[in-house]
Amino acid sequence: MTGPDSHLRYVDPGRPTGVFARAYSALACTRLAKFISRHISWRLDPYLLRVSRGRLATTLVFPTAVLETRGAKSGAHRRNAIIYFNDGDRVTIVASNAGDSRHPAWYHNLRAHPDVVFGGIAMRAVSVDDEEDRKRLWILADRIFPAFATYRQDAAKVNRTIPIVQLTQR
Repeated sequence: MTGPDSHLRYVDPGRPTGVFARAYSALACTRLAKFISRHISWRLDPYLLRVSRGRLATTLVFPTAVLETRGAKSGAHRRNAIIYFNDGDRVTIVASNAGDSRHPAWYHNLRAHPDVVFGGIAMRAVSVDDEEDRKRLWILADRIFPAFATYRQDAAKVNRTIPIVQLTQR
């Protein structure tokens, strides 16, 4: 599942989250961290991941890779760093936007153009709509990045349901 440009490792959501990861996740829920994530990290991380060959992003201990999409309206090439985990042979990503009232732009892009590249691998994106599957995936997602639970609460306050997306290799 990896090629010469691939920066994707298998991420087992069954592994326990370490103390540092839990602490860093708690920090990610603060107003300042959300601001930094929305205004700085999303621009910086794709470059950090590229120059470090997928080893460094502002997410530090959380598995992150670059999602490449085409703009929903413009068709322009877009690159965003996204936290992910594996669910069997699928890669799962969450359109949390740190619990903001709107979905991230990359989510709209992949809905319009579901053929994407993630971590250097050509993939097809599908939103998970089945509620039982979403519940199961949220349990796994929270193990990978505990801040997702807070982001869900924040999004629910503004009547937004955070999408979960699964990617399969093309």
